Amino acid sequence: MWFRAPVRDLAGKQVLVTGAASGIGRAVAEYAAARGAVLHLTDLQGELLAEVAEAIRAGGGEVATAEAADVSDHAQVRDLARRVAERSGPMDVVLNVAGIAVWGTVRSLEPEHWQRLVDVNLMGPIHVIEEFLPPMIDGGRGGQLVNVSSAAGIIAMPWHAAYSATKFGLRGVSEVLRYDLRKHRIGVSLVCPGGVDTGLVDTIRIAGIDQQSRSFVRARRQFQKRAVSPQQAAESIWRGALRNRYWVYTSPDIRLVHWLQRYFPPGYAVAMRVFNYGANRVLPAVEQARRSDLA
Repeated sequence: MWFRAPVRDLAGKQVLVTGAASGIGRAVAEYAAARGAVLHLTDLQGELLAEVAEAIRAGGGEVATAEAADVSDHAQVRDLARRVAERSGPMDVVLNVAGIAVWGTVRSLEPEHWQRLVDVNLMGPIHVIEEFLPPMIDGGRGGQLVNVSSAAGIIAMPWHAAYSATKFGLRGVSEVLRYDLRKHRIGVSLVCPGGVDTGLVDTIRIAGIDQQSRSFVRARRQFQKRAVSPQQAAESIWRGALRNRYWVYTSPDIRLVHWLQRYFPPGYAVAMRVFNYGANRVLPAVEQARRSDLA
């Protein structure tokens, strides 16, 4: 950890946010705008992104960029970075928030599920890092890189093998850059959210599962009751980033289970077994769903 955080406030700072059209991305953008940041926003959903930018401007915030881009497409990210640099110079803070979620067992996940997750959740942030970090280094004024991983980038979440592969991968990238970028006074924060009640909750894909089933709908409602809001998550993220904390949690349960994993592995193993047992009671088995389809 730095003795002094490279970015200690947001007034006048150039801030890039990917996935800014909804959920955590929108919330961190709104938080930064309210504190005087100059925003550069991108998302795959262009119309929704334009609405977010308009709302932020209407509230007195400054949005210098609001452009649709697919972070999994390196050429699009490169073009976006060039235009942003020409307009505003290097960023002070880069937040990799954009991501998708597909869950399922190894029997239900298809090759395209794995590939798309890697393209968006891992290669997307890498593309952003490749294009936006070098100008920050050359600018010489330091900054902060904030990568949003997941609780699934720490622990063995049920049915998360493909999703976890990408979130553990982003964790690995962050761990290396945490030290590689230190000499340039660029801090790195790794955000590991637990439950956050975003639009993703309603659109998430679980391969092989009937998501309209009574048991699944009930489980989703229980999740939403325990989850924090995107605004609460954004406050935790910025609090951690502006203090240059590496591990950033958005809820105490993930902090606790991470502590168990590191300092009391037997307790962690028991907790994960119970977690998996409970999940597999709530979510119908893939084989059962397939048999019902064939009946």
